[in-house]
Amino acid sequence: MTTETSLRHVLATLGEPLVEVVVAPHGLGVPVTDVVILDPEDPLEASPGDLVLVIGARGRAAAPAIRAAGRGGAAAVAVKGATGADVAADAGVALLTVGAEARWEQVESLARGVVEAARAGGEAAGGEVLGDLFAMAQTIATLTGGLVSIEDTANRVLAYSRAGDEVDELRRLSILGREGPERYLAMLREWGVYQRLRAGEGIVRIDERPELGIRRRIAAGIHAGKQPLGTIWVQEGAQPLTERAELALLGASRTLAPRLIRARTLPSPELRLREDLLASLLEGRLDAESVADDIGADPARPAQVLAFSLERPDNRQLRRAELVHLIAVHTAAYRRSALVSVIGGRVYALLPDLPEHSDAAVLALAREIVGAARRHLDVPVRAALGGVVPRLSDAAASRGDADRVLAAMARGHWPADVASLADVRADVLLSEVLAFLGGQPRIRDPRLTSLVEHDAEHGRILVPAVLAWLDAFGDVRAAARALNIHPNTVRYRVRRAGEVSGVDFGDPAQRLLTQLQLKL
Repeated sequence: MTTETSLRHVLATLGEPLVEVVVAPHGLGVPVTDVVILDPEDPLEASPGDLVLVIGARGRAAAPAIRAAGRGGAAAVAVKGATGADVAADAGVALLTVGAEARWEQVESLARGVVEAARAGGEAAGGEVLGDLFAMAQTIATLTGGLVSIEDTANRVLAYSRAGDEVDELRRLSILGREGPERYLAMLREWGVYQRLRAGEGIVRIDERPELGIRRRIAAGIHAGKQPLGTIWVQEGAQPLTERAELALLGASRTLAPRLIRARTLPSPELRLREDLLASLLEGRLDAESVADDIGADPARPAQVLAFSLERPDNRQLRRAELVHLIAVHTAAYRRSALVSVIGGRVYALLPDLPEHSDAAVLALAREIVGAARRHLDVPVRAALGGVVPRLSDAAASRGDADRVLAAMARGHWPADVASLADVRADVLLSEVLAFLGGQPRIRDPRLTSLVEHDAEHGRILVPAVLAWLDAFGDVRAAARALNIHPNTVRYRVRRAGEVSGVDFGDPAQRLLTQLQLKL
């Protein structure tokens, strides 16, 4: 399934200093399906959903192209120069102004990246693409507290995070497609920064240079084995970077490698393949040996699955992608071979090749992810830890454990946002017993079925009293407090329930069966 993006998404992703909206007669929700370059000397044609880049005319000289775009149903027109708002309004097409220093090829490349990411970013039966590079850049910015740029090996900017007023000159010129101050770039080369970034994994720290208007940075290379794929740069803004900025950056550099490999090898769906393989493994449709090489895991080592449930799902594509990226970044920082996929609305993270005694570390990881989602994305999340399984082939069982834990948490039997099977085991087992009993009418006591039917016709007061009394181990006063009624009323209702049903509440076996069946 393919999806489309909107003009609002393009503007929110690219933003200043590249483009600004001048006028939008039909609002910013209009769909953008393609990016086209138009020279006024060429035939003036446009199609519905086009984002038209007018490269050969400025200001009023672009009026014919703007009118033609309006006639063709284009989503928006981008020009250099601040005039033309009235023409665009009359033509019924949005008008964007492009920064005077911006290079058209940079605008076209980045805008097309946003549109193509949306086109390829829909859900599939076996998983969900982790989203576009801009979403990842924003996630890294959120976790590090800095301003992020993602570049390829030729130092071309592929994506960047939204920025405030604290952008320095190097970042501004990089986004506009211009080179930074040569003196500073020469220093980076002299210090061996580029060499270290391309040499291997690790964080490189770069000091502030106030005399050049350059702020402090940290950076990490993105690699596939020994092959460099690009670089993530994090500029410190008005506030210091977060305490865990370097760990988040390391996780992001590992997470981005498959995405950049995919970008290099299109149309090979490298990233979707890995996600689909993970989904197949977790659903028990594929054996571990068939998957291990592709996901980079040892099938003979222990593994564990974490499941995340969104309490209030946000359907906006960029925000959803940021959330999945957040989970991917944290898990990759913990285990290099960690994988993330979305199945049935839940996000699953597979942690293969686990070391011994990893329980405390994985629990801390889950808590950190849930806390980060709440703090940075305002997305409430529950996390469940499946059991540690001895081999990768048992990952589906770990996923099943995690699903049962989430179900127990949803029923309100665990007050925290993170739980393991050990935390809610009794509730999980009781739920499975009740589910079995619910599907087996043959083994139910017909006397209790009659009691429930009688109670439904006479005010529904007997069954709650019996359950409260049984839950309180026969303590009438405790049951009365739970129901907010007098203890004598509890005594009467329990006695009356016995008379109506014929069940002997003095018999332990009948009490147990009554408690289970009435909980249905």
